[in-house]
Amino acid sequence: MKNVFVTGGSGFLGRNLIAELVRRNVAVRALSRSEEASAKVQSLGAEPVPGDLGSYKAIVESVKGCDTVFHLAAKVDDWGPYDEFYKTNVEGTENMLAAAKAAGVGTFAHASTDAVLAGGRPIVKADETWPKPRRPLGYYPLTKGMAEDRVLAANSPLLRTVVIRPRLVWGPGDTSVLGKMESSVRSGMWMWLSGGRYLTSTCHVFNVCAALLLAAEKGFGGGIYFVTDGEPIEFRHFATALLQSRGLNPGRKSIPLPLAKIAARFMETTWRLLRVSCRPPVTPCGLALIGVETTLNDSKIRRELGYEPVMTIQDGLKNLFTAA
Repeated sequence: MKNVFVTGGSGFLGRNLIAELVRRNVAVRALSRSEEASAKVQSLGAEPVPGDLGSYKAIVESVKGCDTVFHLAAKVDDWGPYDEFYKTNVEGTENMLAAAKAAGVGTFAHASTDAVLAGGRPIVKADETWPKPRRPLGYYPLTKGMAEDRVLAANSPLLRTVVIRPRLVWGPGDTSVLGKMESSVRSGMWMWLSGGRYLTSTCHVFNVCAALLLAAEKGFGGGIYFVTDGEPIEFRHFATALLQSRGLNPGRKSIPLPLAKIAARFMETTWRLLRVSCRPPVTPCGLALIGVETTLNDSKIRRELGYEPVMTIQDGLKNLFTAA
């Protein structure tokens, strides 16, 4: 791996991946859709490429000479118009695959999510054989699952495609999971779901980067790999520690999960019928992603690719408090 192209490079995962690639003396080009994004990736040592996932012609020219594409860009949310999710997550992935093929890239590593399984039975100790639900619970799980299908279908002797599925990505500089939790606590809306005493798998951003690099280097074409920090942790304990690193106390307020589900369905239906622009306080998709046990078995990536976490939960949490 000598020359790579990264989408989503200015995001939480992208910034960390670029930093690690540069540390390994890999030349990085990163798609940047704004001057701010360009400045971020340039400060990390990458070459910014102006454009977005819809800029096919520009992308093809910029990808030429690269041996690997890391496709990280996505619309990550539990609420929003379907067209926005489809355009970014599905059409954007299709454009990147087409550009990679046209440019003669050999490897395409795609960052997916365990959310593609949300909508069926509880996801407990799931491995890569766990089937996707017929009706994914939300536009994010639906379109990320569709993107996965495109990536796997594109695998060929000329373009090796690999998918990784991390769970609950966290770490220093997180503006997604922790950012939303922080906003909820500060607004007084935070409540535990049935006490929050259920297990969850997690994946520190450093571990996601390690898994992406392993997948790109030696992942089996057409393969899917779950990746986690290791043993699951109680969600309440984990979330409390994350919030305390920001100087916040989540408190003890709790709501029974069945009642929260009723409220979420009512709010989602009402918001859509009335075309309310702001997000509802709770959604069925949001509950499915963080409101119930979700635990993953990542033995496949350990067995096939030799993955071992580079950051433990304990050390990662200590680092958050140190950096605060």
